[in-house]
Parts: sequence; C-alpha cells; structure tokens
Amino acid sequence: MNELTKDKKHVFKMTCAIMFIALALSFVVKPAALAQNNATQEVASYKTMDTAKIKGTENWGPNENRISAGKFVENIWKSTGIYKIIHTQTAEELAAEKAEKEATLKAEAVDPFADKHAPGWQKILMIAIGFLIVYLAVAKGFEPLLLIPIGFGTILVNIPGAGMGDGPHGMLHIIYSAGVGNEFFPMLIFMGIGAMTDFGPLIANPKMAILGGAAQLGVFATLFGVAAMNLIPGVDYTILDAAAIAIIGGADGPTSIYVSGKLAPNLMGVIAVAAYSYMALVPMIQPPIMKLLTTKKERSIKMKQLRVVSKTEKILFPLLLLCVTILLLPPAAPLIGMLAFGNFVKQCGVVERLSKTMENELMNIVSILLSLGVGSQMTPEKICNVNSLGIIVLGLVAFAIATAGGLITAKVMNIFLKDKINPLCGSAGVSAVPMAARVANKVGMAEDPTNFLLMHAMGPNVSGVIGTAVAAGVFIATYAH
Repeated sequence: MNELTKDKKHVFKMTCAIMFIALALSFVVKPAALAQNNATQEVASYKTMDTAKIKGTENWGPNENRISAGKFVENIWKSTGIYKIIHTQTAEELAAEKAEKEATLKAEAVDPFADKHAPGWQKILMIAIGFLIVYLAVAKGFEPLLLIPIGFGTILVNIPGAGMGDGPHGMLHIIYSAGVGNEFFPMLIFMGIGAMTDFGPLIANPKMAILGGAAQLGVFATLFGVAAMNLIPGVDYTILDAAAIAIIGGADGPTSIYVSGKLAPNLMGVIAVAAYSYMALVPMIQPPIMKLLTTKKERSIKMKQLRVVSKTEKILFPLLLLCVTILLLPPAAPLIGMLAFGNFVKQCGVVERLSKTMENELMNIVSILLSLGVGSQMTPEKICNVNSLGIIVLGLVAFAIATAGGLITAKVMNIFLKDKINPLCGSAGVSAVPMAARVANKVGMAEDPTNFLLMHAMGPNVSGVIGTAVAAGVFIATYAH
C-alpha cells in the first residue's frame, strides 16, 4: 500500500513538472499573437469548419481540401519502388522534379527565425527549462542518456552573448548543420538500434506485428487532433507541421527528429523533447490506460512459450524487410534500410567488431551529438509560442491513443484466435524499445507473478519501430514536395 502511495506521489510530481513546462511556454506568448486577425482572410472556427482552409492548402482546388481516398492511394502508388522501376519519366516530369528540388533547397536555406530576437528574460526562462530537463533526467531517471545532453544544449544555446548556436562557427550550430538538420545522425541512430535489436520474438510469432501496426493509430489520429487545434485562436499548424507532430504518437525519438527535419524543422526542438519525454514517461502513462481497457482475467492470460528461431531466419529477416521496403515504400528506406543494415551486421556473425562498435561506441557518440543538436533548437524564438504548447498536449494524446489502439486490437484478435494474446502486449506496439515491453511484463506480473510477458511483448515492440518508420515514409511520400 505504501508503495502504491509512493507511485501516486511520483506521478503527481512528474505531472506538475510537465505542466510547469507547458505553463512556462504559454506565459511567454505575446497576448497580441492571440488577437491577430487578417481581415481579408477567413479565420477558422467551429462555425467555419466546412469553409476554412488549413494553411498550406490555399492553392488547392475547390474540392481538393477534402480527403480523397483514391487520390491518396494514387500518390502512394506513384511513390512505390515498383512504379518507379516500370515507369520511365518524361522530360516534363524530370523538369518538374528538378524545379521542385531547387525550390526545396531554396526554402531550406531561408531561416524563418533569423530576424526574430527574443528578450533576455525569455532566454533565462529557456535556461531554467534546460535545467529542469536535466533534473528530470538525473533525479527521476527519465532517458538520462538523451535528456541530459538535450538539457545542456538548451542551456548553452540560450546563454546571452555566448553565440554557441550562431552560424557559421558556433559549436552547436555546426553540430546541428552537420547531422541533425539533415538525415545523417538519425540514420546512424537507426543503424545502432538495428545492431541492438533481436527480431526473434517477432519472427517466432508474426501475428504480433499487427499490434505494432495498430499502435500507429496514435500517429494518424493526431492528424485530426492537429486540425482541431487549428480552430483555437492563435494556433496555426500547417499540414507539414501536422505530419511531423503526429509521429510523436509512435514514441520514437529518432524518427520524430527525422520527419520534423524533413517537414517542419522549425518545430524540431519541441517535437524531439516531447517525443523523448513521453518515451521516458512510458512507465507512468501506460499502466492506467492498460488497467482501464483490460480486465483482471485478460491481464492474467498466459501465452505459450515462443519457438526457437533459427540463425538463418534472423539473417534473412532484415534482408527481406529491406526488399519489401524498396518495392513498396522507398521514402521509408533510409530509416528501415539502416535498421536492416545494423541488424544484419549483428546477426551474420562474421563482423562482430563492427556490430559492437555500432551498438556501443558509435551509438553513444552519435546520441551525444544528436541530443546536443536538438537542444540547440530550444530557443525562445522557436519554443515560446502557443504552437509549441499545443505540441506538448498533442504528443500526450497521440501516445495515449497509440497505447489504447494496441490494447483494443489485441482484444479484437482474441475473438478469432484459439491461442489467446494477453492484451497487455498490445500496449508495447509503440516504438519505445524495450521500455514498453518491460512495462507490459511488469503489469502482467502484478496480476500473476508467474506470468512472464517480456519476450511476447518484444514482438509488437520491435514491429512498432518498423511501423513508425513506415508511417514516416508515408508522410514524407505524401507531403515532402
């Protein structure tokens, strides 16, 4: 009973900490920002939902602001490797592609915050938030390997007069430009994740991949949440912002950084911090949802021991995964390709030295640089606005929906399965590896100390990594143009 009370106090303290960050960000918003109205442009409201347009769709036709399943499928088909292999581009298509790339490079070269300068007190507030992030990592043990350098990056970039985030020679600016603002560091992280991951539980029980896919419900449901947030005066997300924010629902930090770098680099700092914070809060966020949506009997379901997976199967899996990605979703190939590469190096057994380097020294070095680079984006110009506050809220909702999606899907699957799945495994469909699987195991053992779910939960957990990468590929294929 005392332990339960202690856990409740712990949850309360962490909730207060998150709310402090949210309130801090909200108080620094200039009141005028909420009152700004363009008299020549329609303002979104509940009365104008059918006519108001989302920013970024102003040039669409009269019927194009509505979702067309056929058009979506057509766009996805045109982004597949199969289509690109059998289709020969015309001169017009090549010219359009070249112009599109040039426009993208030109847009990336423009810094929308270059002419904005925050007052000194906002920098001091951001430094305080940086210290708070470090405190949560050290005192509470929330993803310390990532949050400590993120916190210090936030502190260092906001020191008045230090110029560590200023280009071209500021240290943090160099780190960000070298690997965070592009896909370099996230790709190396995925390579390390691949070298540390064992896909054996997923190979032994392939149907658990469905749970990893179901957890992506949080990603796609967040798109609707972003649209709803746009109805609040002062909140202004584009469709690219929405896609970047939605990835938080997958609880995958590197993927969130990768997608935000592609679609919404101005939001990268708060998106990355939100993603890693909710990854760290898995042990507190998930158990209440798990207990709410399952019965004691369901949480006590025991599953059969997994079969032994052969070495050949483990070697062939990353190669098969890569081939499927090449044929169906090339935009996801950078993420899944590096994951497959790292895992193949681990499983083939002939380059053990490379495998150890990937999962140890290289992973540690890149994690430090990536986190410092993310922290360098935590400046008041980019963070102190209502859009950033909305990301914190939407990230929590996305993560909760992802957890619920996996749980409910497992319950539905049990209707048709002879050998039942413990629904707790469904909550592990998010990409927080292996924390989500450990939480599922802990909650299951709380009901029955002899019920070990860890290996079963690892199946949907590692498939969630793949699922979030696929979702990222879909967003990039659809909107990164």
